[in-house]
Amino acid sequence: MTDRDAIRNNAKYLQNVRPIDPEEICEYVDGHPHPAVVKRILHEEAVDLGLVQQADGTFVPVNENPIEYRRVDVDKFPVGYARTFEDELVAAYGPDWHRGDSGDALRETIRRMKDDYYHQRDVTYDQQAALAYGCYHLPDFYAAIQYVLADLTEKNLLGRDLRVLDVGAGVGGPALGLHDFLPNDALVDYHALEPSANADVLESMLDETGDNFHTTVHRDRAEDFDPRADADQAWDLVVFANVLNELADPETVLETYTNAVADDGALLALAPADQNTATGLRTAERAVVESTNATVYSPTVRLWPGHEPTDRGWTFDVKHDLDVPDFQRRLDDATPESDAEHAPGEFVNVDVQYAYSILRRDTTRRLDVTATTNKYARMAETETHVPNRIKAIAVKLSHDLTDHDDANPLYKVGDGSEAIDHYAVLTNETALNDDLRRADYGDLLTFDGALALWNDDEEAYNLVVDEHTTVDHAPAPL
Repeated sequence: MTDRDAIRNNAKYLQNVRPIDPEEICEYVDGHPHPAVVKRILHEEAVDLGLVQQADGTFVPVNENPIEYRRVDVDKFPVGYARTFEDELVAAYGPDWHRGDSGDALRETIRRMKDDYYHQRDVTYDQQAALAYGCYHLPDFYAAIQYVLADLTEKNLLGRDLRVLDVGAGVGGPALGLHDFLPNDALVDYHALEPSANADVLESMLDETGDNFHTTVHRDRAEDFDPRADADQAWDLVVFANVLNELADPETVLETYTNAVADDGALLALAPADQNTATGLRTAERAVVESTNATVYSPTVRLWPGHEPTDRGWTFDVKHDLDVPDFQRRLDDATPESDAEHAPGEFVNVDVQYAYSILRRDTTRRLDVTATTNKYARMAETETHVPNRIKAIAVKLSHDLTDHDDANPLYKVGDGSEAIDHYAVLTNETALNDDLRRADYGDLLTFDGALALWNDDEEAYNLVVDEHTTVDHAPAPL
């Protein structure tokens, strides 16, 4: 029997001297185990020892520097992952999985699940539902989580040595996105909670991850798992992706897991952009902020001390579409002509549109700005300023929400004090106000001379931006 302790002790001795080579260590261990055995044991002990495996098979201590910020631009769901997922479809239904009875069943399941989500009905995941869900949602959540993780790296808040808990991990879209976002020298102790048949697909997808992405799948419900069972180790990153809307009591569950996040860690919640799930996420976010010491890091920061937003909270980001994965194209193209409900592209989902929230326990915010002067009008008090021109400061919380070319561009904005939705309407773009159009989702803007009006049709406030208005990216400090 191989002396595991001897291998660990040698690794501990060498890790601060030179790269740990399994071929060298085997010479120091009784019985001279084969280098492949030593390498396997080092891999199994890597998380505990803080070691990352290099391309040449040696091991070195994980880099203590945080991950550098990089701008994310996801064009497609990787072909290798797509083939692995299609292998699952083939194993379940054969090479013609997209045709005949199996194709019809998958398409009908996608339709039913979309309708259930829309009407907020419970969804049960058997094998067919898991594969249908993967067909439709693997690519968009693979992309979405990478854009959100980039928020944390803007302020060097994502380390290379990560303990991750993915709650309701599904078939692996967020896990694979996390894996591909991180550099090769990151050491990840990844744990997934997935009680349904999704876990079978998830385990196959996780087999595609690299040597330094150590995975464990727990087939437990979120309500039954104790995220603080290991009192010595908190979680650096907790992920809830498209799962809050499936919980009976999302606020209580989210509170429990927020309290299990490390003091310098983060909880990341993702949801589809539709109104029900997006506002449900925001409701849970606000409840957790009230009941714990958590702070919203992004995107809906609070700019005014002592104020919290109570508007409906429907805000979501939009990124460019992905290339269509082959498995989605096959399923859509194989729809029988006799299917009167079908429109081309019905089973293609490459839109990257999502609501998200990042919570932290160390009070850090992406926009470290506090409005403490009387320079700007609080959105909590907009009613008192109608119909006057005002100065305001707000975060841009949408892309253009209009759906036809001749409409004035419309953007949701907020300052964290609003009880009623606020929108900035660009009626006349000039060189002095075009920052409103050019700003990214989540950017902080100042408005000088915006006309405050009440919109009866939408029951919301409009900040009219015209030739008399200046809009700038907000300076710091205010």
